[in-house]
Amino acid sequence: MGKQRVAQLEYSEFQSAMLDEEKRRRKAAKIIAVLEHFHGPLDGLTVGDVGCSAGFIADELAQAGAAHTLGIDIDVPGLRKAADRFGERVAFVCGDGTALPFPDGSVDVLVFNHIYEHVVDPDAVVAEMHRVLSDDGVLYLGLGNRLGVIEPHYKLPFLSYLPPALADRYVRASGRADHYYERFRTRRGLRRMLRAFHVWDYTFPVLATPTKFAGSELFPGALGRVVKGVLARMPREVLRLLLPVVPTYLWVATKTPRRPVGAALPQPPERVRPL
Repeated sequence: MGKQRVAQLEYSEFQSAMLDEEKRRRKAAKIIAVLEHFHGPLDGLTVGDVGCSAGFIADELAQAGAAHTLGIDIDVPGLRKAADRFGERVAFVCGDGTALPFPDGSVDVLVFNHIYEHVVDPDAVVAEMHRVLSDDGVLYLGLGNRLGVIEPHYKLPFLSYLPPALADRYVRASGRADHYYERFRTRRGLRRMLRAFHVWDYTFPVLATPTKFAGSELFPGALGRVVKGVLARMPREVLRLLLPVVPTYLWVATKTPRRPVGAALPQPPERVRPL
């Protein structure tokens, strides 16, 4: 039998990427750009970052105009660092995503960025976010794909493809960890997880027009300009063939049917077909 999964407490203490301020703020800029393209400005809204850790993304959301910004996590050391630096702008809450301490329909925007693979019961967290989100609210999702070839945490090819016991052996043999904790899902599994929402896919819009979405570092240099040009002009039918193995999906989800309000793009966002 495999090991029983338990919550990853104090995640920022052993995952240094959570404390990389420059990188986290770049991620925040992309998140905000996508949210503003879909929804419009965040001015006056109540915004929550589920899995906020050290608070850099939550701080950027506050500075983008949110009237009330909430940071939620079980990472106590990360929350302490966050509250010390950003507590005047952001209300940080130590709370489990499966029991968010907010009333029904009380949050306008939620961010859930590269978190689901770390939690014990992602379906329960998604159900809670659905509960606390307002009827016209927006949920931003950064979602790793199990079929992405290079596993993002340990940079090992095909690690996430393996069953847990073999993944444990692989990551130990690499010398990078004693145990492979993360559990990714395929695109189909993610669609099932989000089946209560109406979902729009921003993956290709961000890749094809990275400067529009504060992602200029995705494709640096002359080669990057070529790649951006190819992606911007490639027929969508061809791009869709790549969807099963795209390493990360960028999705926006709503409780009620909505459409993006932003300007037209070379590769526009598309509805994710519900299961």
